[in-house]
Amino acid sequence: MVLKVFFPSCCSSAESGILVGRWLSEQSSAVILAVVHFPFIPFQVKQYLSEVQRVTKISVSVLGSWSNSKQEKEENLSKFLEDLGTIFSHEPWIQISKEGDSKFWSCSTFQKHSNNPKEEVILIYYDQRKVMLSHLHPPFDTATSTDHETDDASKLSAIFHTVAKSKILFMTDRYDDGPIKLTHWQSDGAEASIIVELMKQASVPACMLLTFLLSLVSGICRSRVLKFWPLSFLWRKLSTCEQLGHRLQHLQVISSNKKAQTQTQLMRKANIFVSLLIDVALGILLMSWLYRKNRIGHLADTLIPVADHVAEELQDLLQWLMGAPAGLKMNRALDQVLGRFFLYHIHLWISYIHLMSPFIEKILWYVGLSACLGLTVALCILSDIIALLTFHIYCFYVYGARLYCLKIYGLSSLWRLFRGKKWNVLRQRVDSCSYDLDQLFIGTLLFTILLFLLPTTALYYLVFTLLRLLVVIVQGLIHLLVDLIDSLPLYSILLRLCRSYRLAAGVKFRVLEQQDGKPLRLLMQINPLSYGRVVQTYRLPTYSCYPKDSWTSLCKKLFLGELIYPWKHKGEKQD
Repeated sequence: MVLKVFFPSCCSSAESGILVGRWLSEQSSAVILAVVHFPFIPFQVKQYLSEVQRVTKISVSVLGSWSNSKQEKEENLSKFLEDLGTIFSHEPWIQISKEGDSKFWSCSTFQKHSNNPKEEVILIYYDQRKVMLSHLHPPFDTATSTDHETDDASKLSAIFHTVAKSKILFMTDRYDDGPIKLTHWQSDGAEASIIVELMKQASVPACMLLTFLLSLVSGICRSRVLKFWPLSFLWRKLSTCEQLGHRLQHLQVISSNKKAQTQTQLMRKANIFVSLLIDVALGILLMSWLYRKNRIGHLADTLIPVADHVAEELQDLLQWLMGAPAGLKMNRALDQVLGRFFLYHIHLWISYIHLMSPFIEKILWYVGLSACLGLTVALCILSDIIALLTFHIYCFYVYGARLYCLKIYGLSSLWRLFRGKKWNVLRQRVDSCSYDLDQLFIGTLLFTILLFLLPTTALYYLVFTLLRLLVVIVQGLIHLLVDLIDSLPLYSILLRLCRSYRLAAGVKFRVLEQQDGKPLRLLMQINPLSYGRVVQTYRLPTYSCYPKDSWTSLCKKLFLGELIYPWKHKGEKQD
């Protein structure tokens, strides 16, 4: 049987003493956590370890002895260290000592109640600080991973868990006045920052104030005032309101006084905080850029000519459709009716724009202030402004789609009439049916009329559908950018970039020394998570809009003339 000893590299220069750690019998492994130096009283050591075990819920005990060769020559501690095995009575008793001037340590075991007291030993060095601060992630695809890989992951997790739960053991340094002196990764003093401690103290009243304000805002949002029409309609339809509600939930998570129980919850809070911080910083930069050099005024002066130009282009397009577009022979009466109908709407839209033109600069000035709430809020406002400015295009699309859909379903129903079929509404199927001569004659006339009017309607429907899809694609790109800012785990990515060992995917071993008759010496190094795995593991949930239909379903809806809502909110019913 092979015995594995995990030894912290920070204890390589420690003075002689005893090894404190945890014995993992199912793995035949010993995880060394610290070295207790002389002089000490065995009873006090046992009492201290029992207190550590009560707090950490981990069986920490004395596993063996540690001998520094320089002190051994002066103090001759070899015999005394061997006799400590009878006091603390742990089997196997691990003895680690230095081999002359070598920088590596020899490792051996001793068992009194065994026929084979000498076992093969593998000495594994590990960075205690990195292992304690890191979080080991399980295999990404547990369904395809083998039983051997899962077993190795569980064994490795036990080692990381042992070091992480023994945090209280690392709180004692060499400057304490206690009877026990330890060597570990914080022996020279606990890592601390005055700025971090001051921020921790200042965050308590700030979080209390923020919690009170958020509870007040949440109460207003849940009030019955917002449930009346049209406020409820605007709250559900405007992406700005959806984004504000989403960020309000994020603020409630951050300001909550409930402590994170798991590493996942802690990382989620940190990712939300950094996402909010960067979002607001980018929004403030955008706001400072807008209000510098009177860019708001220039934008307002540009907006009206652009709207007029779009209206003129639509008028030219309708004039082209009312003639002979691409040499096609259209039904002139229907073509003139539809063209004049849409031209009238364009005239109404131009009048509306010019009526609002004196107030557009003030509206943009106040809208620009909303950028202080974050870049995502500004982008959602931009999406809503685009929706309002292209409302006439949406109306054209709805009119054309409804008219085209009516003709398509009328033709399909009359086509079933020719075949002696009808649609059974109750059973949701096509049944046989007998028609008399008058019904067939009227059906033939209607089918002929609808069939010859279909090309004119289809041409208007095709043009306005393409315009509507263009607007939807622009809004979709804006929502994708908002979704990227909302869901990207920026803190995790920065942690992976600066301190990659904090996000561990596994470990790798490097051979330090391998000689016949001596223990194999390895160095354990942490393999960090890949950036793609970091994003997949810690990506934040969003309210965002996603395509509801597949490409096949979308093409079918476009062909049949059904209204499409390619960017709709999750959990929201389609109108």
